[in-house]
Amino acid sequence: MGHKVGLLDADVYGPNVPLMLGTNEQPKAVTENQIAPIHSNGLKVISVGFLNPGDKPVIWRGPMLHSIIRQFLGSVQWGELDYLVIDLPPGTGDVALSLIQTVPLTGSIVVSTPSDVALQDARKAIEMFRQMKVDIVGVVENMSYFVCPHCQHEIDIFSRGGAEKTAKQFDVAFLGSVELDPEIRKAGDSGKPAVLQGEDSPHAKSLFEFARKVVARVEEIKSSSSEGVVQIQ
Repeated sequence: MGHKVGLLDADVYGPNVPLMLGTNEQPKAVTENQIAPIHSNGLKVISVGFLNPGDKPVIWRGPMLHSIIRQFLGSVQWGELDYLVIDLPPGTGDVALSLIQTVPLTGSIVVSTPSDVALQDARKAIEMFRQMKVDIVGVVENMSYFVCPHCQHEIDIFSRGGAEKTAKQFDVAFLGSVELDPEIRKAGDSGKPAVLQGEDSPHAKSLFEFARKVVARVEEIKSSSSEGVVQIQ
């Protein structure tokens, strides 16, 4: 959409961003204390997956998690960005708390499938961000429905509409639904994001709509906040 975007993969225990972007390049040190992010598909990206490739697990406790988050925020040469998107692990654990305590956040996006089991966790995430005084950009429903390729009938595999109901219940914005689409899954597995097909692609349309709603909500939050957006240089 023409914005300068950085992507920080803070899902330390499951760093999937390198696979989903199709790159296993190693970050390079620029100075003794600074590293350059990886450039992929127009994004500036950093992930533990670049530093610890393959299937070897990361087994860290809280202090080490806090340290890597601080390093990714302060030691990566992000340059001037319009948005720094930070992918958090599920739940309300150490990584989310470390991030909130380290840098002022513009807002959080809560992602959930529409099932009651998943929404129970989503509600906890909303309450956590509220308790930590972080604005909530909104809630998005992932794997919302499946369109049968034979009859074009929409099938609600994980139920449907639960995220929108939760958003109304907690008085936060609903950012849209992303369908359960085999082509989106293939795009992630092959490292060729579905949005590269353009907005006219039926497999990318819902993602573009979601992105536009995020941009609009961020502008609302910025206009109502004296803090504005934090640029990390």
